Formats: sequence, structure tokens, C-alpha cells
Amino acid sequence: MRIGIDIMGGDFAPRATTLGAILAYKELQGDCRLVLIGDEQQARAILEEESFDASAFEFVHTTEVIEMGEHPTEAFRKKPASSISVGFHLLKEGKIDAFAGAGNTGAMLVGSMFSVKPIPGILRPAITSYLPKETGGFGVMVDVGANADCKPDILLQFGILGSMFMELIFGTPQPKVALLNIGEEAEKGNLLTQATYPLMKESTQLNFVGNVEGRDLFNDKADVIVCDGFTGNIVLKLAETFHDLTVGRGFRDEFFDRFDYENYGGSPILGVNAPVVVGHGISNEKAIKNMIRLAKDMVSSGLTEKIKATFS
Repeated sequence: MRIGIDIMGGDFAPRATTLGAILAYKELQGDCRLVLIGDEQQARAILEEESFDASAFEFVHTTEVIEMGEHPTEAFRKKPASSISVGFHLLKEGKIDAFAGAGNTGAMLVGSMFSVKPIPGILRPAITSYLPKETGGFGVMVDVGANADCKPDILLQFGILGSMFMELIFGTPQPKVALLNIGEEAEKGNLLTQATYPLMKESTQLNFVGNVEGRDLFNDKADVIVCDGFTGNIVLKLAETFHDLTVGRGFRDEFFDRFDYENYGGSPILGVNAPVVVGHGISNEKAIKNMIRLAKDMVSSGLTEKIKATFS
């Protein structure tokens, strides 16, 4: 197994990404080969500072970087020698088995859509995020930003994708899938949720448990919560703020500590032809390590191949 890492992506790259690769190597040694994609000279200098043997990694040298503020589509087209563009080229050609990066999220989405492309049958790939549960463990929310506007059949697919992710990555049998709404009753919500409810209820490909409200995000009513990306992104940013506020006020709590993005590393893009993980722009070395671990788990579980089989 070979996992490609964009070492130029993120606010603290390439130092944080290179140090994160070192941490991942120590945990995953023997399981996979890490391919560092970016400025090789800078990466080797950091490894030398850390007295770490550079032969532990493979290097693919690149000369350009897609910055955080650049227009994703234009940058991806105009910078073919960027670490993100090269990473997706390697993924498309099968020279790496997964690609992970904490750089420009839009560019990572563009690469997923137009380089490795959606799996046939998938209407819209989705970004998934973890939801810590009060009783321990995690659920997931789909979508959290890739698709601001959705149709009912797209939300149905999000439920199937999230269910497969929970089953294969977390080992949750028959994950409970719910639709995020403003009430539990079937007739509640806007036109989108009202039209989606019967589709999910009638589907034999998921264990639909009905509507849930915002107060149910962190309890055990559902393992997978489905919503459009506009709603999901607002929820995600609000949840991240819980952790920042508690830490900033000197309040430590085991539950709120689990909102720390470092523990998860990144969000998978589900529904494309190869494993892709997008990390947070402010990722430190711990977050990068966990981003790489998630990419490895996605490959090991055969998640992409099983999604292809489901939607073929």
C-alpha cells in the first residue's frame, strides 16, 4: 500500500506535514509506504533536523503550491506542477493507493471530481465528518460542505455512503441512518427533506430511523446523519467552536475534548474512484498523522471497491 501526502498543504506546511508523516511512519511501519509530494529539499532538511532517516519515505518533487486563497478550479488548471495536482495525477494513474492533504479544500474537491472522478452511479461525492457521541464512540454527518444544494436522490445516496463508511471503517453493523430536520414527524421540514423522507424510508440499502433534530446530533438516535452540505458545514463549524470555547475558557471535559479536530485528522471524500482525505488547514503534526491513518484505513477496508460494487 502506498499513501501519498501533500506536504505543501496547510498553514504550517511543510514542517507540520513532514513531522506528521514521521509520526505516521512510526505507527504504521510495515503496513504501508508513505510518498511525500512537494518540495523534496525542504522535506529532507526537516528530516535531517529531526535526525530521521529519509529513506523511510519516497519523494515526488514538485515546484508549485496551490495556496489557500486561490480559486480552486483555476489554480488546479494553471498549476499542473503543484503538489495537489501531481498527487491526484499519481492517484489517477494508480501509482499511489490514497491521497491525503490539508491544503486548499476546493482544489482537493476539484481534483477528486475531475481527476479521479466520481464512481459511476454516484450523483455527487460528499464530504464526511465525525460526530462525537455522549455515550462514547462516534457517528458521521454527510454532507458537510461539498454540495450546498441537493436533490432528494442525492441525499439518499449520502445515507448509503455514510452507512457503508460506518460499517467498514468503524465496524458498526446496520448503522442507523437519519435525516436532519426541524422535527421528527415525517411531514416536517422544507421541500427537500419532505421529498427525501419517503425515498429513505423505502430504501432497502440502509437502516433508516426517520428524522432527527439538532439536539440529537450527539446522542445515540442515529449513527449517520444526512443533510445538504450548506446545513452540514454550518453544523460542523459550530461543533468545532464548542472545543475552541471550552479550551479558551479553561474548561476541560472529556466529551468536549473529543471535538478536537486533531483526533480525526481529516474528512474523507466519499463517492470518488480512489480514497481521498482532506485535512484541516490548521493541521498540526498530530492531525496529519491521523489524516494518514484514516487514508490507510480506507484502503485496508476496501471501502472504495465496495462502494463501486454497490452503485454499479
